[in-house]
Amino acid sequence: MTNQVTHLKKALTTQQDELTQLVRDVLQQATSQGATAAAVSASRYTGYELSVRLGDVETLEYNEDKGFGISVYFGQRKGSASTTDTRPDAIANCVAKACEFARFTEEDPCAGLADSDQMAQNYPDLDLCHPWDLTPEQAISLGKECEAIALAQDKRIHNSEGVTISTHHGVCVYGNSHGFIGGYPTSRHDMSCVLLAKDSQGMQRDYDYTTSRIPKELCSIETLAKTAATRTVQRLSGRRLKTRKSPVIFRADVARGLLSHFIGAIEGSSIYRKSSFLVDCLGSDVFASHITLHEAPHLPGAIGSAPFDGEGVRTTPREIVKDGRLQNYILGSYSARKLGMQTTGNAGGIHNLFINAHKDCPLEQLLKEMDTGLFVTEVMGQGINLVTGDYSRGAAGFWVENGEIQYPVEEITIAGNLSDMYKNLQAVANDVDCRGNIKSGSILLEEMTVAGY
Repeated sequence: MTNQVTHLKKALTTQQDELTQLVRDVLQQATSQGATAAAVSASRYTGYELSVRLGDVETLEYNEDKGFGISVYFGQRKGSASTTDTRPDAIANCVAKACEFARFTEEDPCAGLADSDQMAQNYPDLDLCHPWDLTPEQAISLGKECEAIALAQDKRIHNSEGVTISTHHGVCVYGNSHGFIGGYPTSRHDMSCVLLAKDSQGMQRDYDYTTSRIPKELCSIETLAKTAATRTVQRLSGRRLKTRKSPVIFRADVARGLLSHFIGAIEGSSIYRKSSFLVDCLGSDVFASHITLHEAPHLPGAIGSAPFDGEGVRTTPREIVKDGRLQNYILGSYSARKLGMQTTGNAGGIHNLFINAHKDCPLEQLLKEMDTGLFVTEVMGQGINLVTGDYSRGAAGFWVENGEIQYPVEEITIAGNLSDMYKNLQAVANDVDCRGNIKSGSILLEEMTVAGY
């Protein structure tokens, strides 16, 4: 650990102590103004982002973001306010506004803090903060080198939308009038490379990126550049397809979005509003019988890890789908009360969702299992209706025959119904993409409508 990293970690410890005291003081202010309960969150993040394009620095932005939010309850009446100004007078005004708003709201029998016995106690240190002692000068050098490597990969790569590098670290603290106050530092680092290639049939654009809380776990600039270049060139001379039904493979990074639609459909707000095709499906078969989805919130250093949720409720590993059957909804305390259930510790979202991959099935094997069909590497548009489950999006990718990629395809649409798609999920490859909160390998679906010409 360098001296600079040690210094940054000490500074974050000091900031966490300061924010903890701020949260404690604000909770007392809210109580003194008549609130029967209150919850406070405070955060501070710093870092910078730069972009390099065609050998020049296009942008270099330093960020220092502060946030403060409070929710107060007067019985079952709730008021909320937030500010980015953390000076004492601004905080006091924010608290007063929240209390004023609460007095004018209607009573809601489901409003209130999560139950006190659900608060996280003695939560683990998940090792979520690894500051990067990368100076802007060093980042500029990395960005230029990455872009140069990418542009040199193929003469058809004629332009670049740039290499972007960002690094941020900070701390967040949450507390409520149950006596719970918790916080932890975090970091996140990203690099991306976006390229354009051209041949006689036109231009194509593609990219690659790497992200991690831990700098040494980022992929090398050589790998980033070469992957971005390969993906861009492979898309040249794309063809359209005749409309048909065929098997479809979603590449791992695209498959993540497919699973995010499922999470959206089982979130408590979607269920109690009856705005989901999975209403009343708890305990029912929603995926193919060989599929299990599980949440792993305590993975050290992972992007989606958290010791407690946005209400201070302890997070716990659990199965959301087991053998194809829906075990749990995704609930915070409010939606849980609306449904007559218990919170699942998901106020603010899911924490490290995994779908079980077939251990001995790399992507190449999944392509052979599909034999003939569409390999989707990009989806576009917002054609998802979670009320009905209807799915229709623009797509690009590759046509596969005899288990081998034959040619790129573009200007097509893929359509189906999410309920059928999940139940007809045939296999998951072991090429798990861990760059986001939802971690999936490539997914093979039995059949979708592929619309072209």
